[in-house]
Amino acid sequence: MQEQSLYILLGGETTVTRLCDRFYELMEQVPQFATIRALHPANLQSSRDKLFMFLSGWLGGPDLYVKHIGQPMLRRRHMPFAIGEEERDQWVACMLLAMESTGIEQPLRERLLAAFFSTADFMRNQPGTTQR
Repeated sequence: MQEQSLYILLGGETTVTRLCDRFYELMEQVPQFATIRALHPANLQSSRDKLFMFLSGWLGGPDLYVKHIGQPMLRRRHMPFAIGEEERDQWVACMLLAMESTGIEQPLRERLLAAFFSTADFMRNQPGTTQR
């Protein structure tokens, strides 16, 4: 029996859309995420769309990012931004809150959190917390 993808386990397009929407709502509203919010454009719609397309494929669903934009090359695409431990931790905390508030069950949330942390840590291009 073939294991279901994380995309299917999450609830597919509907849940991934809700997760991305909630992630950027939290980033916009919660002062704790001001540092990562400042790395994004004023209008977050493009960022939401890109995260949704990326997560769809990353979670085992349709490979929308590759189809519409090309290979993710995440580290390369994030190099123009100073990403240290603070930015990594804010991103992960924001995603954790988004997962909790969209009702992703704890076992799946924990599994995703480990993968999100690993990916976010890979994006770091600063030796530690960025200097202000």
